[in-house]
Amino acid sequence: MNETKPQQTIAYFSMEIALESKLPTYSGGLGILAGDTIRSAADLKLPMVAVSLVHRQGYFAQTLDADGGQTESPVVWDVAKSCRELSPRIQIEIEGRSVHVRAWQYTVEGIGGHEVPVILLDTGLPENFDWDRTLTDHLYGGDSQYRLCQEIVLGIGGVRMLRALGHHDVARFHMNEGHAALLGLELLDERARWFQRERFDHDDVEAIKKQCVFTTHTPVPAGHDKFPLDQVRSTLGRDDIFDIHEVFCCENELNMTYLALNLSHYVNGVAKKHGEVSREMLQPKDASHHYQIDHITNGVHLGTWASPSFADLFDRHIPGWREDNASLRAALNIPEEAVWQAHQAAKARAIKEVNRRTVAGFDLDTFTIGFARRAATYKRAELLLTAPEKLKQIASRVGPLQIIYGGKAHPKDEAGKQTIRKIVQTSEALGPDVRLVYLEDYDWELGAILTAGVDVWLNTPMPPLEASGTSGMKAALNGVPNLSVLDGWWIEGCIEGVTGWAIDGLAKGKKSKNRTPLDAKSLYQKLEKVVLPTYYGQRDDWLRVMRHAIALNAPHFNTQRMVQQYVVKAYFE
Repeated sequence: MNETKPQQTIAYFSMEIALESKLPTYSGGLGILAGDTIRSAADLKLPMVAVSLVHRQGYFAQTLDADGGQTESPVVWDVAKSCRELSPRIQIEIEGRSVHVRAWQYTVEGIGGHEVPVILLDTGLPENFDWDRTLTDHLYGGDSQYRLCQEIVLGIGGVRMLRALGHHDVARFHMNEGHAALLGLELLDERARWFQRERFDHDDVEAIKKQCVFTTHTPVPAGHDKFPLDQVRSTLGRDDIFDIHEVFCCENELNMTYLALNLSHYVNGVAKKHGEVSREMLQPKDASHHYQIDHITNGVHLGTWASPSFADLFDRHIPGWREDNASLRAALNIPEEAVWQAHQAAKARAIKEVNRRTVAGFDLDTFTIGFARRAATYKRAELLLTAPEKLKQIASRVGPLQIIYGGKAHPKDEAGKQTIRKIVQTSEALGPDVRLVYLEDYDWELGAILTAGVDVWLNTPMPPLEASGTSGMKAALNGVPNLSVLDGWWIEGCIEGVTGWAIDGLAKGKKSKNRTPLDAKSLYQKLEKVVLPTYYGQRDDWLRVMRHAIALNAPHFNTQRMVQQYVVKAYFE
């Protein structure tokens, strides 16, 4: 990237971005989605620059003891080995101090050679105070003050760094979640200074809205950052901004989601259902104001998540699928036996990894369920284990089971940690017909192995709290059917008995204060009456579902289609 040449570009801001499997610049789904977005933008030759923090000590490495107790440790990496240091330096004000920021560039290259630079901001400079040097160390670490300071670095520092690098003609600023919303404040201040005014006004707000796009990713309240106004005043060193109520509309707090909403001309959720939930959840009580919230369903970067055996299969039967993801609809023409062989190769890889990490003694012929995602209580990871005796009976009557779990709990999420402990401790009571492992330190590499290598992918969130859920898309790409609750993307991707199966304990149109027992009953029924009998006794039917999972889901649930929708709806409309 030429550091001084102005570019008409899309500036994509995200607190986390998964760049490589071994670089700890992400924690989970949000970061993986950001990385896949950038890879598809590079494939499509989209003029984009991405901005994030360097996260010198990562999210954390997870270790589990024999009882499932989680401990965390930093993941330190050598930034200079993977990134190029850029020459500009910028400064931002935090708590009345000048904090110096430098930038590192990681370059993502698309399939046609187009490059998208990723700018990683870094406060680890000797001229900064000791505490300020740590602000770009820990992803989602520290307390509320640490988080606010990080978001100042990302939003305000990110805009200033882009200007220092020569990006003076950015077409759109895309906020991937509300963490970057303070970029809007910097844009407002920029415009006021341009017109030689000390403060921004309504006309500035309207102008900045045209430049900003906001994607919200969570219907869970804890996922929306909020800071008390006194904390914001002392940290930013100003209180004039709160006089503009059309920007800072929440009393007694700065809500980063509403700041992003108020400063964006286009807002979207990440699945059709999530768009509906967001429109209901985020509308203010004041009926005089109404937010237009669209949806663009998430996807995955197919070239990244196709396992080696399936990538080879597609190369042989559907050449050009990386350039044209929609061409995978032709997967129905791939011979069934070739699909099965590719799956068995991916499964052998997963079984080998499980047995390398544990003494579980998993085997290739046993039906294997995969469940791996962040260990948050609303994900209901233990739904499959609601009635261990019932699960054992199903396995003894219909066929044995192997279950692979994985996922980290946030260091401060004690309920999530307890979920992990319950799962690990339940494994001891399941007996020989149901083998269960919980693999520690779930990450990109392990995720790729498991989503491709299990026989069915399980997802059991409490509706409507799953915004999207991209792991199931990776599974479908590799011919692995989903067995999941109808929430997030699966509402759009599920064709019962064709692409997979739905878990739905409620009759259509019914509601329940506690649907978990009903969903558990539905899950057990599907396993006993449909899924296991088909796998063990009706191989042709199983292969039909596998091929349809690829042909009907992969051509749509990919970031190539997703980015093209952003181009049409949000970037260059």
